Amino acid sequence: MKQRRLEILLEQVEGFDSPSAALEQYPTPAVLAAELLHFAYMQGDLEDTVFDLGCGTGILAIGAKLLGAEKVVGFDLDNKALEIARKNAEKMGVDVEFLHCEISEVQGHAHTTVMNPPFGAQAKGNDRPFLLSALKTSDVVYSIHNCGSHDFIEKFIGDARISDWYTTGFPLKRTFKFHKKDVERINVEVYRIMR
Repeated sequence: MKQRRLEILLEQVEGFDSPSAALEQYPTPAVLAAELLHFAYMQGDLEDTVFDLGCGTGILAIGAKLLGAEKVVGFDLDNKALEIARKNAEKMGVDVEFLHCEISEVQGHAHTTVMNPPFGAQAKGNDRPFLLSALKTSDVVYSIHNCGSHDFIEKFIGDARISDWYTTGFPLKRTFKFHKKDVERINVEVYRIMR
């Protein structure tokens, strides 16, 4: 499937009803989700089991399944987001399992994890449990981070290594009262990390 076709499909995925600022629930834009997933697909990383940590309403998990992943499991702490994710998967006609749990409690093994973890804007270090869990349970990790995170990630991942990374735009729609603009385009970094 071409990246643009995937983006068009993912635009149908519903976002959060009442996003939580404390959980940094910013919906991953379809354009960014399609870009990350297509990159993973081209690397051959979406053929086996795929985990989506902090899956929210399921855009990355659903996209991975649309691109042919054998099994996809999304994990999140927010039951309301998981309900929306299940409805989104049903609407898109894909079989994705969505589980309620703390990220530090994720069990099992996946070839690949895809995730858009909290950036730590509300509480510094919120991305760390996601990276730790992803590296514990997966061989390959695709993760979105604030621009300027390269040195931190390189140190934090220990014996794992960054095989690829790139900078791209994240059109951040006004989600919370403290947002000033209708849409603010921020730069983010997408990492491919291998154990």
